This record gives sequence, structure tokens and C-alpha cells, in this order.
Amino acid sequence: MTCQCFRKLISFHLAGLLFLHCVFCLPREIKIGGLFGHEESTTENAFKYAVYRINHEKNLLGGATLNYDTRRLSAEDAFTSSMDICDQITMGISTLFGPRSQHLAAFTDTMCSHLHIPHIEYRETTLAQTLLSGFSINIHPKSDQLARAYIDLIDSYKMKSVLLIYEHQGGLLKMQNILHEVTKDMTRQVFIRQGDSSNIREVLKEAKSKSWTNIIVDMNISNTAILLRTALQEGMIDPYHHYILTTLDIEGINLYDYKYNYVNLTGFRLVDPNDEYTRDIIKEMYYYERDTELKLLYDKDYNTIPYESALVFDAVLLFAKALRDLSRDKVYISANVSCDGEEVWRSGKDLYDYLQKSEIRGLTGDIRILKGRRQTFSLDVMQLTEEGLRKVGSWNSNTKTGINFTHRYIKENFPFGNKTLVVTTVLNLDRPLIVATKLDKPYVMIRDLEPGVDRSKLGNDLYEGFCVDLLREMAAIVGFEYKIVPVDDGLYGMLEDGKWNGIVRELIDRKADIAVAALTISYLREQYIDFTKPFLNLGISILFKTPERKKPGLFSFLNPLAVEIWVYVIAAYMLVSFCIFVLARFSPYEWYNPHPCNPDTDTVQNTFDLSNSFWFSVGTLMQQGSDINPRAISTRIVGATWWFFTLIIISSYTANLAAFLTVERMISPIESAEQLAAQSSIAYGTLEGGSTMTFFKDSKIDTYRRMWHYMKTKEPTVFVKNARDGVEKVLAGNYAYLMESTSIEYEVQQNCDLMQVGGLLDSKGFGVATPMGSPLRDKLSLAILHLQEDGKVQELYNKWWKGTGKCMSDRKATESKANALDVNNVGGIFVVLLGGLAIAVLVAFLEFIWKSRKNAQEDRQSLCSEMIQELRFAVRCHGSSKKSKSKRACAKCKKGHSASCPLTVGMPKDSSSSNGILPLRELRKSPVSRGRDFAFGEGSYMHVEYSDTET
Repeated sequence: MTCQCFRKLISFHLAGLLFLHCVFCLPREIKIGGLFGHEESTTENAFKYAVYRINHEKNLLGGATLNYDTRRLSAEDAFTSSMDICDQITMGISTLFGPRSQHLAAFTDTMCSHLHIPHIEYRETTLAQTLLSGFSINIHPKSDQLARAYIDLIDSYKMKSVLLIYEHQGGLLKMQNILHEVTKDMTRQVFIRQGDSSNIREVLKEAKSKSWTNIIVDMNISNTAILLRTALQEGMIDPYHHYILTTLDIEGINLYDYKYNYVNLTGFRLVDPNDEYTRDIIKEMYYYERDTELKLLYDKDYNTIPYESALVFDAVLLFAKALRDLSRDKVYISANVSCDGEEVWRSGKDLYDYLQKSEIRGLTGDIRILKGRRQTFSLDVMQLTEEGLRKVGSWNSNTKTGINFTHRYIKENFPFGNKTLVVTTVLNLDRPLIVATKLDKPYVMIRDLEPGVDRSKLGNDLYEGFCVDLLREMAAIVGFEYKIVPVDDGLYGMLEDGKWNGIVRELIDRKADIAVAALTISYLREQYIDFTKPFLNLGISILFKTPERKKPGLFSFLNPLAVEIWVYVIAAYMLVSFCIFVLARFSPYEWYNPHPCNPDTDTVQNTFDLSNSFWFSVGTLMQQGSDINPRAISTRIVGATWWFFTLIIISSYTANLAAFLTVERMISPIESAEQLAAQSSIAYGTLEGGSTMTFFKDSKIDTYRRMWHYMKTKEPTVFVKNARDGVEKVLAGNYAYLMESTSIEYEVQQNCDLMQVGGLLDSKGFGVATPMGSPLRDKLSLAILHLQEDGKVQELYNKWWKGTGKCMSDRKATESKANALDVNNVGGIFVVLLGGLAIAVLVAFLEFIWKSRKNAQEDRQSLCSEMIQELRFAVRCHGSSKKSKSKRACAKCKKGHSASCPLTVGMPKDSSSSNGILPLRELRKSPVSRGRDFAFGEGSYMHVEYSDTET
């Protein structure tokens, strides 16, 4: 009895140990299923990477590994997709992830609820859609909480009117939440429009016509990009419009074309790539993508991931965490259910409960589930700047404080940033205004004074120039007195280490009331000072020394025609010569009797052999003619076309040759900024501290960036202190000076050794500058417009540019240049030549057929055989230029005739007579008509074929 009790105790003890061991174990393989659409390849790759990462973390699931099965579902074919879902369930799937499609997700929810299989979703849904299933978990932020974030953003920007553009029904529900909250304030207006890729332009045109400037866009990432591109085309990407994008993938949109338009563009971001945990995961994703070629990250910088991919990663991580917690407390039984059966998965309810209890920190932040919905999340507020998207604040679903702005980003070059539109200064016109300027020809210069004149007593009369005269005219219109004071440092003004210098510094410090000089209007300067309307429009160009004139060379007679034209002329010569040779052999009318006095000769001759054909063409080309001329219509067409061709070519050559021999050509080593940047033998630079230097420094164009890199690293420095030094360096040689085009025009007209190279690199203007908020600015702008309309500005320009020029008389003559004729000039004559040759070939073919038909009738044979024999003779390129008139024996010919010469009389063996006289034989009449002197009667012309001696 004691032994039996002891055995039972041992059995219960072993069973308990076995049960305890099974509580902490999982099957070696756990299957999960992923359901994706055809356009969700990146999301599917993130799902695969999440499984890969979990399997490589040994401390997470112990010895168990996850095995995934993914299916691509079509929303249009619901029946096939539902069969794929059921087929996946029969594989023993413990949890299903996805899909995004609303209808397929509803079917998946129903099946998972029926079979007790957890279903994890990452799509944006309403609360009602989630409550349809008791086994569904959605880790996407709730739409009503996202609407709350957008409402807080609208409140932060104090928007009084808002246009809401939604794409589908789910977006409409979100828009209704926004509409309900915003319209609680009776002073606000909200407009709702449905938009997609087909009608977005009409929606934007309506917004533009009705001045709706605050626009909330709830569309997918591709249609959002289309909307922004359309808005740019409609002129709605500017500082007056504000766009709020609801897509959480704002970093996936290419915003490069909009960041320099100073548009207000705001959005939210769910994944923070600056978070340490997220940064480590994305780094590992980068290596995984490189090794497997599975797309995971955005291409532009490889440090961001689509937010749906991040949600899928977090969903798999949440499942692994719940599975580990379940294995510690309860026995895990693998799923073995199907859509056709009534049996449910016994461990499904337990796994779903642990999914509800689990809390993780993922790529999208902290995740906590309550009643199947995610409860907490935070968003980063993103704003578009010149450097791209920047984080300016945050929003958290647990707080009621709204948007927490951590940084109010103000664009450095934003035209309205740092600027007050309220006049804060009252200008005292009872005293002379201090006018800051900079000495620069021909804008402001010191007069040439006689020795002994006291400059201090001259006042404003000490200065002259275009800006001095313009200032005098504006003062007369506005009504003020002034005192011209050049700046001490001799600079226009540039921002260095956060501080301005030159004229801009004088205006900021209000040491000067206005500035009249060659001061360029720029966005950066507009942040600190005000400008009037521009009084001169200009751009940056290149000043270079005039190259030495090149004397005509030994073979300069070849210059009137381009190289390709010479090649084409030679090719045309060869083609025409060969063509006339071939056509002459084919055409029967080019074969003639070489002995006109003997019309019954058996041989005809063709003068256009290969050498004569080339001689005829070259004689015509040299305008000397030839002793041979074509006879047939086809060859005459070739000749006429070639004569016309040579007429045009020789005439064009002669006309252009005169220009080349009389004009001395000047060849500049550079013709544009691109050529200047591509070479290194010629140095180039700008004025130090000027707007031209700032232009190259801030330029985003590759050519100008390379030029700036060269200028700032060149030793010794290529920058000059003033424009005069730049001109002197150009005259010294091997230096190009980049300056304003108006200044270049002045220097070129003053010095004939200078020239302007290329066109304008940009477009800008000179304006009168005033301190920020000065009431004098608008008055000066009106005065400038008045002077421009009256032509006074143009009159002053002619006075200081054209009136003082020394190189005006011969400038046009020196700039004249003879250019070689190319295909664009004489290409048409080659077309005419080819057309003439084609017509000649057609006519020769007709001549050949006509003559063959005539010969066939005379010889009483078929046309085909006649044409074949004629063709055989014609195609023999090395054949004789002579041939027999008749090529076969006629019906009257006797048996002894020679094959090569049918008209030769055959001598019979017994032809010798007793008296030694040869017998006479009647011959065929020659087809060539005889002259009157040789007419002896019809067919009565007789002759002895062989003489006695020959016999």
C-alpha cells in the first residue's frame, strides 16, 4: 500500500514538472499571415523585415521562429481574394496582418472573429468600422484624434477661412469632425470640396478666384504631389497661401520645387527619424535593403521610412511581445481551423487578450491598446523651409494643450519675415536727408576739378553721375533737401557672421535716410531695409579683354564654307558623276553614230564613260564647261540639276569669300559662363561684398556653384575691392570680371579694348533703399515711376552711357563677323540635287523601256528578252563604250553570219569565182535615216564587204 501511494506521488510529480515545462515553451514554428495589395510592396517588405529581426532576437521568443506567408489581394476580385484568405487560414495561421482595402478587411474581420484568430490592422478607420469585429486590433492613430490635431493647428495659425479638400469617404468623415469644431466660432468660414487627380485643377481655380488661401489637403501621397504641382502651375505657391497636408508621409513628397517659393506648408510626421531607437532600426533596414534588394526606405536620404511600413513593423513587434507573455502564463496550442468548419482556435482568445494588454515602444512611438484601438501617439509638426522640412513643434494625443511649438521658423530670405508693415518712423523733412552712396562709374563719380579748388565748399556739386542726376530729379518731385555722403568702407552691403556692412549697415543703424547707388534689390537685403521700385533693370554678365584680331591664314579661302559642306560637295560631285555614267549606259539615246558620214555603220558609241563623266562634272563645277554634253533627256536632267547646284554653291562661296577676306576675325577663348567655368587658365572674380558675389555664393545651379568654389579657394584672391580694380585686372589680361551688365556697357563704350562675353546670368534691378518702415519709400517709388513714364530715366541713361562713349563709331564694325556657311544655309540645294537625280533615274528607266519595246518589234522577239540583253550590256561597268546596233540575227540573215556581228557577210567555202570577183550581197537598211545625198533608192544601197586584198 505504501509502495503504491509512493508511485502515485511520483507520477503526479512528474506530470506537474512536465506541465510546468510546457508553460514556458512554444512550438518550433509559428505561422503568421500578411495580406497586402498590389501597390503595397514596400509595406510587405517591412513585414518581412520585422519577422527577420524578431527571429534574430533569441531572447524574445526563445527557440521558436516566426514563419510568414504573404498574399497579394485584388480589391476588384473579391471572390478570389476571399479564397486566398481562407487558404491562408487553413495553413495554421495564428494572426493575420492587413489588408488595407476596406471591403477585404471587413471579410477578414468576419472570418477571424468566427474562428477566434487575432486580426491586426494598420489602416486608418473610423471607430464604428473597428467595432464590427471582436478580434480586430488597429494600431493606426484614430481618425477623430487626428482631426483634433488639425483643429489645433488651425487654431494656432488663427485661420479665419479654410478650404477642406478630401479624396474619399473616410476623409469626408474626418473633414466633418473638423467642420463641426471650426464652425463653433461664427467668425470662421469652412468650405469643403471633393478632389482627385481628374478635377483638382478646377478646385484650385475656384479657390484662386474666391481667394481661399488656407487649404487643408486630405489625399494620398501621390494625389497630394499632383495637387501641389498643379498649384504651382496656377501660381498658388507663394507666401500668401498656407497648405496643411494631412498625410503622415509628408517626407515622402518631393518638395524641392516649392521650398524657394516661400509658401507656407505644414504637415505632421508620425515617425521621428531623430529618435535614437528609430535611427538604429532604420540603419539596420538600410543594410537589409542593400543585401536583399527589398525596398524599405525613401530614396532621397535613406533615413526615413513610410509610416505604414513603420506601423506594420510595430504590429509584428506587438504580436511577438504578446506571444512571449502568453507562453509564460498559459499553454500555447497551434491553430488548426478552416473557413468551412465550426471549430474555433482555443488559444486565439488568450492571444487576443494578451495583445490588448501588451505595451511596446516602436517606430511610431509608444503603443498601448484599449478595446482594439491605439490610445496614445504623438506627432511632429513639420514646416517647409529653404533647407527642406524642419520640425517646429509637436502634438500629443494625451494632452489638451494643442500644438506645442518648439521653434517658430522664419525663413532667412522670406520677403515678409522680420518685417513690420506699420510705419514706425516719422521723417523730419525740415533737415537735409543723409544720402548714403558709393563711388562707382558712371553712377556716382567725383568731378574733375581744377587745381586749388576747395572740395569742402562744393557740397553735392562735388559729385556727378547717373545716380546724382536721378537723385536731383526725385528731390524736385518729392520735395526734400539732401546731403550726399559716401560710405566709409566703400561696400554696398553683405551679411557676414550675422552682421551687415556697407550701405545696408548705414541704413539699419539709421545713420542715413536713403541710399542712392548701384544697389541691387535682393531678398536678403529686403529683410532689413526697404527698396523702392527699380529704376534700372540689369543682370550679371562677363567683362573680358577684346582678343587680338586674327589675320587670314594661308588656306583661309576654305573658310567661307563649313567643313561638312565641303565634304557634302565632294560627295555630291562623286554621286552626280557616277549617276550620269550609269544613266548614259542605260539610256539608248546616249548611244550615237561616231561617223555621221557613214549612216549604215554597224557600231554606235557612248561618250560618257567613267572618266568623261567625272570630267563633265568637274568642268561644270569649275564654271568652265566641257567638250561633251548629254544627249538623252535623263542625262540632260542630271546635267541641268548639277548646273543649278554649282550655280548656287559657287555664288554663295564667292559672296562669303569676300566677307572673309575683308573682315579680320576676333576669336574669343570664352563665349559663355559655362565655358568660363569649364576652364582654369583664365582667372575670374567679382566685387568683394557686392550682390554679384552673394549671387554666386547662394546659387543652387551647378555651374555657378563650381564658379563660386573656384573663386573662394583661388590664391591669390580673385576678388577686387572696387570696380575700377576689376577693370584694370581685365585690361592686364588673362582675367574675366563678373559685374552688372549696365556697368559693363559703360566700360565697353569707354574702352575699345574691352568687350562683353555671353548673355545675362540673372535678372535683377537697382533700387533706392530706405530704412525699414520709412514713409519716404512709397513717395520715392512714385517719383521713379513718374520719371520712367516721362522718359527721364532713359534720357539720363543715354547721357551717361551713350553720350560719353568713345567706341561708338567703330563698335559695330569691329563686332561684325563672317560666319562659314553650314547646312542650315545651303542645305536646300542638296535636296534639289537629290530630287533632280531621282527624276533623271525615272526618265532613264522610261527611255530604256520605250527603246527596248521598239527594238523588240524590229527584231521580232519578246520585250523581256530584248530588255535582258540590253541590261546585261549596260551593267558591265568595265565594258566597251562601243556596241553593235543589232545584237542577234534577223529572219533574213543567212546561216553563216557571225554571232558577234550579225551583219557581217559569211563567205561560203565555194564562194570564189573564176574571175576572182567577190559576189555582192544585199544588206539590211540602217535604222538611222540617211541624208538626201546618200539616198539611192529603197534598200538599194550595196557595198563590198571585203576587198580583193583582204580576201
